[in-house]
Parts: sequence; structure tokens; C-alpha cells
Amino acid sequence: MNNIRLRPFGSQLIILTDMKANHISKTKESSAAADQGQAKPFRRILLVDDERDVLGLNAEVLFRAGYHVDTAENGDSAWKALKANCYDALITDNTMPGMTGLDLIKKLRSEDMTLRVILASGTVPAEELNRCPWLQVDALLPKPYSIAELLKTVNWVLRPTGGDR
Repeated sequence: MNNIRLRPFGSQLIILTDMKANHISKTKESSAAADQGQAKPFRRILLVDDERDVLGLNAEVLFRAGYHVDTAENGDSAWKALKANCYDALITDNTMPGMTGLDLIKKLRSEDMTLRVILASGTVPAEELNRCPWLQVDALLPKPYSIAELLKTVNWVLRPTGGDR
């Protein structure tokens, strides 16, 4: 059984679960506000990091910025979420046990998934990214990064461009 906690956030509730792939979802009230043009377009992000504190903080920041955020603590859980759901963006740590962020990106590109990708890492695998331009990483987010840098990068990657991938 999943441990579910509700946490107030203004006039909304944040739903937190303790599953392998945690989810933070908006209530009907926030969805209605978005339908009335009071919020930015609905964007769904999959956030992957093996560090729970970083994952939780980043998920909350993105939720407060108006994004729907699903989280995964490793590459395998992220892959299951990617196969089961449709996302606008993937933000993944690179250095994780098991499947790395780069391995996850290779896997999703081999399946022709066209979502935007942000690779967050303390060590940027520049050589491999140069060898594999087909990975189509939209942005690199060097760790450690600030909340402002996270939001700026996500907003830039998900900006309206007149055409999707």
C-alpha cells in the first residue's frame, strides 16, 4: 500500500506518494484556472534523480511554477513512466546507479520518443554528447544549480517555438 500525504499549498493540495515513481498532481481547482487562461499551458515533466532530497525540492519548485511533475528515483522507474505516460520534457540526473541519465536518453531516442531533454549532472559527458548528436539533449544543467537556473532552463526548453520535435 502506498503512503499518501496531502500538503496544503495556497488553495490547492499537493498529493505526495511514497512509490518508486512518485507523483505530484494538481487539484481540479488549479486545472480549472488553467482552462480559464490564468496559468501557462499544461506541461508535464518527468524528473529523475537518485537523490531524494534533490528530487523532492525540484519537484515542488516545478509544481509551484505551474508544471505537472512525475518523479522517478532511477532510470528503470523512469523508463516505465516514459512508456506509460506522455511527457513534454525529461529532466534527468546523469550519475545514477544502474541506468545512467545518458543511457535513459539513448533508450528513449532509440524508441523515437520526441520529448525535450534536460541533462543535469556534476560531470557533463561532453565527449559522448559530441559523438552522439542524435541524442538531442536540449539543455545541460550543471550541478550544483540554483532554483532560478532550474526554472530558467525549463522555461527556455519548453518555450513556444512554432513547431515541436
